[in-house]
Amino acid sequence: MTDLFFRNLTGQFAYLTNCDKLLPTYPMRSFVIILLAVFVYSLFHSILASLWVKARARAWFGPETERWYRLAFNAIAVVSLVPVLALPALLPDRNVYTIPFPWAYINLAIQGLAGLALIVGLWQTGLWSFLGIQQFLTPPKSDPPKLVVGGLYRWVRHPLYTAGLALIWFIPVMTTNLLALILGLSIYLVVGALFEERRLLVEHGEAYAEYQRRTPMLIPTRFPR
Repeated sequence: MTDLFFRNLTGQFAYLTNCDKLLPTYPMRSFVIILLAVFVYSLFHSILASLWVKARARAWFGPETERWYRLAFNAIAVVSLVPVLALPALLPDRNVYTIPFPWAYINLAIQGLAGLALIVGLWQTGLWSFLGIQQFLTPPKSDPPKLVVGGLYRWVRHPLYTAGLALIWFIPVMTTNLLALILGLSIYLVVGALFEERRLLVEHGEAYAEYQRRTPMLIPTRFPR
């Protein structure tokens, strides 16, 4: 009986000391950690961008909230994104693929075009307004927001998101950590675009509904009319 007890105890100890083998291997652990970090960041960012939080901020701090909220929102978003972007470099990683030269130049060219589209889209949308600097420096306007449908917005409804997705997916070197980061950010951008669609429908009504019917959301699948 005593021998059976000790054998059972030894077996339980061996099981406990090997439990880490039941967990994913280190590249998979890094993958999961990065995905969770992006999820937490996305949830936090979405809460700050919600109409409910903006309304609570106005109730607490008064109408002057409109002047600084966008700028503060962007500053918090950038600062909180830094540790998420650092995780791929800090955690154990493994190469998935590397596109050799000269073929990598194709990816770099697409990334360059995506970066240019980001700059043009931001300028067309209103760079200083997007950053929150214009609202901070000038009194808030009572005019309804203008619906932008020209330029890049003739091709897709969210050209900044489209350019961002192209920029991150066409990197010539892919690792498991970068794949987790890119996958998480891609899901966040698509979900964010869907939530933004709801907000724009509330703000612009039938004008935006008509714009939805004639313009794709993210992928330019037809020639603009």
